[in-house]
Amino acid sequence: MLGVIAAALGGPEVLQVTELPEPEARPGQVVVRIRAVCVHPADVAATTGQIPRGPVRPPFLPGWDIAGEVASVGAGTADFQVGDRVVGMIPWYLTRGAPGGYAEFVAADVDWLVPLPDGLDFAPAATVPLNAQTAHQGLALLSSDLLPGDSLLVTGASGGVGGFVTQLAAQGGYRVLAQATTGDEEWVRGLGPQEVVPRSAALARVGPVAAVFDAVPLGEAAGAAVQDRGVVVATRPTPAIDSRRGVRQDLQLIKHDRKLLAELVEQVAAGKLRTRVAATMPLTEAADAHRRVLAGGVPGKIVLTPA
Repeated sequence: MLGVIAAALGGPEVLQVTELPEPEARPGQVVVRIRAVCVHPADVAATTGQIPRGPVRPPFLPGWDIAGEVASVGAGTADFQVGDRVVGMIPWYLTRGAPGGYAEFVAADVDWLVPLPDGLDFAPAATVPLNAQTAHQGLALLSSDLLPGDSLLVTGASGGVGGFVTQLAAQGGYRVLAQATTGDEEWVRGLGPQEVVPRSAALARVGPVAAVFDAVPLGEAAGAAVQDRGVVVATRPTPAIDSRRGVRQDLQLIKHDRKLLAELVEQVAAGKLRTRVAATMPLTEAADAHRRVLAGGVPGKIVLTPA
């Protein structure tokens, strides 16, 4: 089968299309024929060695979120049958690229996967697992400090995580102020916030808000918007806020939750949560996809489609 490996640490040029052995399903696993794999900033960070717990030694396969069809089933595995449509998240923080999703097939533990509803196509489905779970779990970190009607600033609401945070928080009854990329205000407005904040706005003047979900993250600029004794949740480590202000800071790191993922996928399939695909590209053009992510300004997720 074809796969795309990071042959070294560095920029997009380190990604190489190569022939790999086709995987076999062990007990408790299925082999998934991948129809779509999402390109995340986390994949770019992995190839440059800028990830938690230190860089992964090459060669390795990037790729967290996959959607496809079950091609074979391991002995004694009853969760899925050949031909079932599935979507899931390879817990890359554990596998560290062995396996990863940039391939035509992957041997996946059944706990990584959930059924893919017939009404949801492979490409948009592949944008859901990492982003939506991160959003839901990060909001849970905020919930002990917030009441319905409290104000929540979401940075990066044009992005995958920020977009899901905006929707889930609005549905939860918070007063959401969503920061949109320039030119993307209409999309963000459609996610249900009470107010859309321009990317150029000085966030210190937007607040004070009860909490900030710093999905970019912006760090100091986001911290300037939160009220004293408020709370900030970020998706990557950010500088400490002046301890005299009493602001609680939390770091949201993904933990795969199969039941939660199934619920979120069902909501997307039912139109209760929105996601978007900016472009689909052949798996063999993974390096170009990484270049586009690094350039920024992509309105949605880039999804690779193996042949």
